[in-house]
Amino acid sequence: MSNSTGLWRPTSVEEAVRLLADEPDAKPISGGATLVAMINARVLEPQMLVSLADIPEIRGIAVLADGRIRIGAFTRHRETAACELPLGASRVVPHAASQIANATVRNMGTIGGSISFADPGLDYPPALVAAGAEVEVAGVGGRRTLRAEDFFLDWYTTALEPGEIVCAVLLPRPAGGTGYYLKHARVVGDYATASVAAAVNGAGGWRVAVGGCGPCPLHSDAVDELLSRDRSDAALADAGAQLQELADPLDDVRGSADYRRLLIPRMLATAVKTVQNDSGAK
Repeated sequence: MSNSTGLWRPTSVEEAVRLLADEPDAKPISGGATLVAMINARVLEPQMLVSLADIPEIRGIAVLADGRIRIGAFTRHRETAACELPLGASRVVPHAASQIANATVRNMGTIGGSISFADPGLDYPPALVAAGAEVEVAGVGGRRTLRAEDFFLDWYTTALEPGEIVCAVLLPRPAGGTGYYLKHARVVGDYATASVAAAVNGAGGWRVAVGGCGPCPLHSDAVDELLSRDRSDAALADAGAQLQELADPLDDVRGSADYRRLLIPRMLATAVKTVQNDSGAK
């Protein structure tokens, strides 16, 4: 199955993870939007690439028997953005997908490749946390499922073990409600300077997460509980202050740490009020 270019094309998840286990220097490649750029910049120089393009199991969006929505890891951003299934609160995920980079990247990039890279400025991580999503991963030892907030560990670091790959993102069974993703960037298509993902289910339960303001999406059960009870201006200010306390942003070309902290309460209030207006939540 190999060729002189060092590219392998397995046709099953099991074959892919076996190849990665047998070749520690190998890297999996899905859409290639990030990996190819890193190779061109000589940040990475893998001896072999394991393409995930020929694995049917990790493609497309489907409704599982238990009602959850499965987004295969090789699903392109444009496919996720165009999803017309009734997702309820998880609508925040395709809304985030629609704001990724530009049309070229959305046509090429995949959800599995994106979250495996785990850049704090990416659009998917806070949206997945707000949706209460899970990530299904596979390795030679079998498969396991992680909550999205447990998948993202640190700057550019996930819970993936060596040789593991993302198989799918699992969204909760829709229970009404809606979601919204608010992104602040220097220019359209750039990584987020800061972002807020907000979602409410049909029972009035809220989840919010902040991106771009620390190594991982900021999420607080206490903030979710507060917003589920009260979304007055005072409550929104309190929630924003709590998330500011959790923030650990860096100074970079997209904005200073202080600027990012300043954005959090303002963006949170806008996102929550937008979801309220869309859903009729009081």
